[in-house]
Formats: sequence, C-alpha cells, structure tokens
Amino acid sequence: MATIDGASYSGEVTDTFPRQYARTQRLTLGEPRNITVSPDGHRVVFLRSSNGSDPVNSLWVLDAETGDERLVADPKALLAGDDDDDLPAEERARRERAREGAGGITSYATDASSSVVAFALGGRLFAGGLLSGQARALAVTGPVFDPRPDPLARRVAYVSGATLRIGELDGSSRVLVGDDEPDTVTWGSADFIAAEEMGRFRGYWWSPDGETLAVCRVDTAPVGTWVIADPAHPDHEATTIRYPAAGTPNADVTLHLVGLDGSRTTIDWDRDFFPYLASVAWTEAGLVMHVQSRDQQGSMVLRVDVGDGPGRGESAVLSHDYDDAWVELVAGTPALLPDGRVVHAADRDGARRLTIDGEAVTPVDLQVRSVLSATDDGIVFQANPIDDATQLHVWRWADGELHPITDEPGVHSAAVGGSTTVVRSATIDRAGSTTLVRRRGIDDLTIESLAEWPLVSPNVELLHVGDRRLATAVLLPHDHDGSPLPVLLDPYGGPHALRVTQSHNAFLTSQWFADQGFAVVVTDGRGTPGRGSEWERAVHGDLATAPLDDQIEALHAVAEQVGCLDLSRVAIRGWSFGGYLAALAVLRRPDVFHAAVAGAPVTEWRLYDTHYTERYLGDPATGAQTYDASSLLPLAADLTRPLLLIHGLADDNVVAAHTLQLSSALLAAGRPHEVLPLVGVTHMTPQETVAENLMLHQLEFLQRSLAAPADAASPNVRDEEP
Repeated sequence: MATIDGASYSGEVTDTFPRQYARTQRLTLGEPRNITVSPDGHRVVFLRSSNGSDPVNSLWVLDAETGDERLVADPKALLAGDDDDDLPAEERARRERAREGAGGITSYATDASSSVVAFALGGRLFAGGLLSGQARALAVTGPVFDPRPDPLARRVAYVSGATLRIGELDGSSRVLVGDDEPDTVTWGSADFIAAEEMGRFRGYWWSPDGETLAVCRVDTAPVGTWVIADPAHPDHEATTIRYPAAGTPNADVTLHLVGLDGSRTTIDWDRDFFPYLASVAWTEAGLVMHVQSRDQQGSMVLRVDVGDGPGRGESAVLSHDYDDAWVELVAGTPALLPDGRVVHAADRDGARRLTIDGEAVTPVDLQVRSVLSATDDGIVFQANPIDDATQLHVWRWADGELHPITDEPGVHSAAVGGSTTVVRSATIDRAGSTTLVRRRGIDDLTIESLAEWPLVSPNVELLHVGDRRLATAVLLPHDHDGSPLPVLLDPYGGPHALRVTQSHNAFLTSQWFADQGFAVVVTDGRGTPGRGSEWERAVHGDLATAPLDDQIEALHAVAEQVGCLDLSRVAIRGWSFGGYLAALAVLRRPDVFHAAVAGAPVTEWRLYDTHYTERYLGDPATGAQTYDASSLLPLAADLTRPLLLIHGLADDNVVAAHTLQLSSALLAAGRPHEVLPLVGVTHMTPQETVAENLMLHQLEFLQRSLAAPADAASPNVRDEEP
C-alpha cells in the first residue's frame, strides 16, 4: 500500500501519470455509473467495472435498505470467452456520439417497475431479473442494438440493422417495422444530429400499457455523402457516411405510432417549419414531443393523440417558445407531471428557469441545467448559482417550494425513485466522486467506487477575474519557488462545456502540465454554460471574438494577481472547440500567444454540422460573412508562431478535412507548422498508447516552442524571397 498526497493507493505505483490517465480512461473506470432507482425506491441499479483499469462494465443492483450489492450480469461470464468487440455499427455510432470508451455493458433499460433489465453484449440480447439477480441470453435474431423491455416486462423491443424487432421471452423474434424500406431508411434509431447535438440517443418509446411504440423513421437520402478513408491501410475499403454539413439538408425524421400487430399511424405536426425532433416522452400522463425550427429560434411542446379514434396521431400545442438567438434544449424536458402539467425550462428574465405550464417557478439567480425527475413527489433538477457556474447542485421543487438536495461546494447529480435519492458528488478537495444512497428514515449508504487514486493532485486556485468575473483556475507546480514560469492556457472555451468546476479530477491533466514547469491557466469565458442567457448568447453570429477576448482578459488579470507568469512565453492547447480556440489564438493574436496545440479543431465552420453551427452562425447561404469571420482558413497567412495540429483520421464528427484544409492553406502561404495524424482514431482518443503518448508529444512541442522568450518577429516565419 502506497501513500500519495495523503491518501492510500492500492497496488504498486509504477505508472507515470500519462500512462495511468490513459489506462484508466481518465480515472473513470471502476466508478459506479448509469444509475437507476426503482420507482418504489427499493433497488438501485448501476454499472461498474471490477477495478480502476478494467474497461468491462458489469451490471449491479443494490438493496436501498440494507446496502447489500448483488452482481446481476458479468459480461465475462455471460459471453464465456466470446469477443465483445464485434459490435453492431449502430452501437459503435452510439458510443462515439456519447463519447463512451468503456466496454461490456455500457447501457441498459428496465421495465416500469425496474424489476427486469435488458442489455446487449456483442450484438446479442440478454435479459435479467433484478429481484432474482440473474441474467441470461435470449437467442433472438440479431444483431441486437438498444433493447428495451416493455413497461410490463412481457417482451423486449430492439433495433436490428434498419428494422425494429420484437423479442419474446422464449427467444422468438419478429420484425415489427422496417423490412420493406430503401437502404437509406432506418426505424428505431436516432439520427446523427439527434445523438450528436440534441442528446437524444434513442429512436423508439414504449406506451405505458406495452401495446404500442412511438418509433422514429429516419431517411438519410437527402443528406450529402462524405468518405472517410484510412490512408494507413490503402487496402481497406473507405467508409461512406451521411454528414449534414451546415446549410445542407438534414435527414428526414418522422415519428409513428406502431402497434404490436404492425399497424402504423404517422404523427402529424408542422415538419416544414419544425423539422427537428428534439425529444419524446411517453408516460401515464400522455405522449409528448419537443420539436424545433431549423433556425432554432422557435420550438413547440406537442401532446399526441394516442387514442383509437379518428384523431389518432394528431398533435396539439401545449406550449411554445421563441428567442431572437436560439431556444436552448434542456435535458430531461419537456416532461409531464402525473396531473398533466408541462414541466419545461426556458430563458426568462436573463436566466434559464424551471417552468410549469409556462409559469417560471425558480428565481432569476438560479440557472437550470437539466431536469432529472418529475413525479408526484416533485421535480428534481440540476442548477447552479447564475454568478458561479463552478458549482452544480441538485434541487427539488415540490408544493410550490424549492428545497436544496445538495449544498457542499462541488458538482452534483442525482437519480430518484420513490423515497430514495442517489447523489453522486465531486468536490475540489476529494479525488474521484462519492455516490450516496439517501433514503428517508435510514442512514446514508455508499456505493463503493473502485477507481484508482490519481498520481497527481491539483495545486489549484479558483478565481473570478476581470470585469466579467471570468471563472478561472490557476495551477502551479507543487513547491513552486515563485520564479517566472512559462504559461499554458488549457481551455475548452465554447458552448456546452465547462472546464472550471469545483471537481478534483477536472484538473488532473492541467496539473500534470503544471508539474512539468508551467503556470497553467484555465478559463470559462462567454459562450460557456451556466452564467445566464446573455452570457451564452455572446457568441451568436461570432464564435471567435468573445471566446478569444475572454482568454486574453483572464490571462492578463491572472498575471497581475499571481505574479509569476512569464508573458513572453505563453502557449495554448485545446481539443475540438478548444482546438479551434488554440489555433485562432496564435493566428489572430501572436502578440499574446507564442505557440499552440490544436487538437481536432474546427477550422472551417461550413464543414461542421447543421444543428450546432447554424445555431450560432445561421445559414451560410444567407450569412456568408459570419462564417468567413469565424473561419481559420482566411487567417493562414498570418501565422507567425509554432502551431501543432492533431487530428484523428477516423473522426466522423470533426472530420480530418478541417486540419488538412488549414494545413494546405498554411503551406500555400509559406507558413511552417506541424501536423500529427492519428491513424484509426476518432474524435475520442480511447486507445491507451495513443492517449498516453499524445500528452508526451504535446509536452515536447510546448517545451521546445517556449524554450526562450518570444521575439516580436517569430522565427517561424520564413523570409520572403525577393
């Protein structure tokens, strides 16, 4: 047993941090996850692998009264040595969209009482009893994707290729819908935009009585085809994908009521004006759907007539919303309370507020981030103080009053069932997370985490700097003597993600870079979530200016406050939007930034997808100037600083063309730069050796690029020939 930063660590400490961080998938393996609480509050269902380096998740159930855990499904035993890597294409796509790097059981579904569970392994269907604690294979026709028991646990629906099938508990199965369609049509799966940008990963929903399903039909015929090849293996066939780039057609998505006898009714709504199907929910209170306009300025919540009369499939408007910039989609909404009232979240009076039948019930100093549960016992949701997005708390609204479920500074989430609430919490002073089972009338129980203890501990100070009170983390080497340090900015800096949170593990990679001799500065500027409507909308029409200005403002404010930052040696690194921001920084402001590492950057927004890009920049056909102003390609000739571009060649989200087009423009302008292609790597980098050596490669580049104070005229610029 070793001791690291005052805590015990099981096992021999032989790893470097980059190796540990890669091997443990960022210290997430072994953590309890995907938590569900039965409606009666008696059972807590969750996934967890056997230790901090085991990527194979098993399914567990915990007795909420006694704390006893029972292993329900161990993939290694169920597969009896068979390979789980032969996944259906739909499952590989789901994992990529969800940024899922683990294996084994990565998702599951239960019946209404959480007594029966279904999941897929290697394209095979398995079902288990959560009371008996046993699981078995059902020999249905496969491959199996996204299996879900009906609410009464009589049968299982699942997607197989382009079809939605019904599997009986005796192992027989049949096609319900989708066997008579063109190659471009699928039933029961989420389209690319829904999964990548809307957070909707599923494409069908059972009725409460288990007799009907609401099923998405997706036709990708209108969507342009792109080709992703593997240059390292020219003998491998290229992959053709349907990618809806900004300004081009989306998939045609419709929703249908499908009976167990195969009868179909198309659900009617104004798809010409509201083509996006953002979410669907079907409970005893009714079937509701949330639809959104192409420009995302308008949305509607619709109730669907599911009766057997002449109005079956017709929709009625329950609520609608409009915003001059865009209507934000909030996870878990809309939802119906058992009495039929509509639970939603909308921007009102400068904040995102919880609404019930259109009336805001949360104050303007609280920013609602997601709704977790809506039952007779109240509405449980996540929110943060609007002036401090470093915290995320769980609240309950019931009987007209707000009650905090969490109050310790940190990042908290929850799952709810009956009188049981399972709270998962991360704090700045404690590694990993803790998962507590809270049940009225008994002491809290803990679901054990088997994650490894990190080999670094953040030496971090959280600040709010500048006139905008920019949330900023400053990390210095341990036992730093106060001497000047080269600076590394380590942001994401864009919509939908925060880097500065009161969570210990959020700063592990930043601290590792700090311990190599850097002052690391992490800032969440305008456009990031949590700070109110105006803050988020500061990037409307311009994804470049506000995010970059805020990084510079924070850098200078920290330099004045901390005092050891060497502003003649400043670098910036980032991935995805952070990669875009890093490349933008050295192109636009070489007077401030002296080197950049840009991983998987969007370099030309016309090459990114419709829903994300058009939300901020509009239609490129009518607003070309906004795209040009946010593009990196026109800035290529301005590069005067070292730039390392990194991109996975198998990336189907931010395709490698982004980096290749920027590299081509830089070469044409005579601007030296470096490109690191990652063979076989997608937008994630789950491969252990890739993830480890990628950190080491970035470190070498940064140390080399900042070895000496930068001159006004950078040596990265070649003298022009006469």
